[in-house]
Amino acid sequence: MPEGDTVWNTARVLQRALAGARLTGSDFRVPQLAATDLTGWTVRESASRGKHLLLRLESPPGAGAPGPAPAADGSPGPDAGTRWTLHSHLRMDGAWRAYAPGERWAARPAHLIRVVLRSPHAVAVGYHLHDLALIPTAEEGQFVGHLGPDLLGPDWDPAEAVRRLAAHPDATIGDALLDQRNLAGIGNLYKCEVLFLRGVSPWTPVGAVRDLAGTVTLAQKLLAANRGRWTQSTTGSLHRGQTSYVYGRRAQPCRRCGTAIRKEDLGDRVTYWCPVCQPEWPG
Repeated sequence: MPEGDTVWNTARVLQRALAGARLTGSDFRVPQLAATDLTGWTVRESASRGKHLLLRLESPPGAGAPGPAPAADGSPGPDAGTRWTLHSHLRMDGAWRAYAPGERWAARPAHLIRVVLRSPHAVAVGYHLHDLALIPTAEEGQFVGHLGPDLLGPDWDPAEAVRRLAAHPDATIGDALLDQRNLAGIGNLYKCEVLFLRGVSPWTPVGAVRDLAGTVTLAQKLLAANRGRWTQSTTGSLHRGQTSYVYGRRAQPCRRCGTAIRKEDLGDRVTYWCPVCQPEWPG
C-alpha cells in the first residue's frame, strides 16, 4: 500500500499538471460519476491528507451541483456550490499519472482507468482508484475527518499523535502505527523501519513502549526525508538493495547484528523485524 510520502508526491504531480487550469474535458469510468462532466471547471489545488488525495475544483457560474441526483422521495441532493473536491484513495494498486496532450499513456489495461481529466497543457489519468467521489469541499470531513495528525501535513502535532496512541495501551505498537486514526501516513514500510530503528518489537503493547514521542518523531522525519522523490530510503542510501534496514529483506542478515530478518504476513499487513535487535516483549 502506498505510504504517505508517495501520496504526497502524487498530489504534487497533479498540482504541477493541473493547478490553475480550466478543464477541457473529463471522463469518469465509475458508475456513480459516469454522467458527471467537469468541462469548464477550474482546478484550484491538489492536496493530500494522510493516504487520501483531494483535488479541489471550482465550478463555473451557473454550473449547479454535479453530485447525486435528488433522492427518490423528492428531497434535494447536495446544495449547489462553487467549490468541490474530487476525492480518491490509492489503496494497494491505485495511481495517478500526468501526460502531455498527445503523449502516449502508460501501458496499463484500459479497464483500470477510473477517470481522465483534460486541460490545455496536461492530461491526468487515474488508474484503479478507490473511494472516488465528488463532494462539496466543505464536506471533506466525511472522508478525512477521522484521521489523526498528518505526518506530512501542516496539522502535524506529535503530542496529539502520542495522545491518540496512548489511549489504546493494549494494542500492539505495530497495529497502532498503521491505524490512521492515530497518525496519518504510515504504512507497512515505515512501520517496520521505525520500529527497527527504535529497537522495539512490533508486538509490544503500546503501553510498554518507553518513548512514544521519540517513535512518532522518527516516523515523521523518515517520511519527510523522502518527500519529492519516488525512491524511499530509511538508510540514507538510494542504491538498489540498500534502501531499508528490514523491510523487504526476509532471511537476509540484519545490518546491525547479522541475524536473519524475519517476515510475517497477516493479510495485507506485512511485518519484517530482527528478533535480536527487536526482542519480544517483555524484553
